[in-house]
Amino acid sequence: MLADFMPLYFPDAWRAIDWQQPHRFLDQELQKIVPESHTGRRVVDKLVEVALVSGGEQWIHLHIEIQSSPESGFAERMMIYHYRIFDRFRRPVASLAVLADRRGGWRPGPYRQSVLGCHWTLDFPSVKLLDYRSREQTLAGSDNPFGLVTLAHLQTQRTRNQSAQRYHAKYRLIRLLYGQRREKHRIIQLLRVIDWLMALPPNLEKDLGQRLTAIEGEKHMQYITSFERLAREEGVQQGMQQGVQQGVQQGQAKLLIRLLNHRFGPLPDDVHQRLEQATTEEIDVWAGRVLEANSLDQVFDNK
Repeated sequence: MLADFMPLYFPDAWRAIDWQQPHRFLDQELQKIVPESHTGRRVVDKLVEVALVSGGEQWIHLHIEIQSSPESGFAERMMIYHYRIFDRFRRPVASLAVLADRRGGWRPGPYRQSVLGCHWTLDFPSVKLLDYRSREQTLAGSDNPFGLVTLAHLQTQRTRNQSAQRYHAKYRLIRLLYGQRREKHRIIQLLRVIDWLMALPPNLEKDLGQRLTAIEGEKHMQYITSFERLAREEGVQQGMQQGVQQGVQQGQAKLLIRLLNHRFGPLPDDVHQRLEQATTEEIDVWAGRVLEANSLDQVFDNK
């Protein structure tokens, strides 16, 4: 998916990378580079080793930070992560920021420090997802799957605390997805993203699932739609035999674990235990916080 992510958000960097060479995600190394600090758990979303087109197969490290809320020290944090990655690998580092917050005026600039004639500057490319609001029609017709992901993100922000509007927006997005020519596994991946981003109350989710199931029958499709069906795909058949509610809970927990792993890296044992013992209502609450949280503590905050 990295080869799809880069051309939409950072086309210049995408053109400079040699996509014929395999790229390698370094999530385990990342946990060593950015440990927990006294200010809370700091998280770099992705660290990837890629090759450049120029420079005779030169390998660099691509640091991608996704920020869901304004932060006064964001530029400084980008500098800290940038240096730590360079210090660990001694290779060039490219730091990129995706700003997924809801404040249009927040656009963190470069980090600069100057003292006694010594100057330190980190200027990093960033993309503001709110800027894509004027391009929603283009996103809807894009072949790039992240066009639909961006559209889902914008619709999620626009329908915050508006369940009825979100219901109709989610239905339109999934109908749009069904009309696109994509491989089945890609459609399932995008359905997962839309389902997590655009969470609905259980009654509306059930109604939406029934409508989409009818559409699948008309078009002879066999895509996964509702959350319960996604849970079954994740291996809850055994749990279903013990009870529908228990099976759905297990499937929801598995999906949330996968999303948390993607967002924050490997999870501590106590988090796994908490998820295994959680109710479906608790999992729904935590799932709704994942994309805007900057730490595990924010996801599981009971306040």
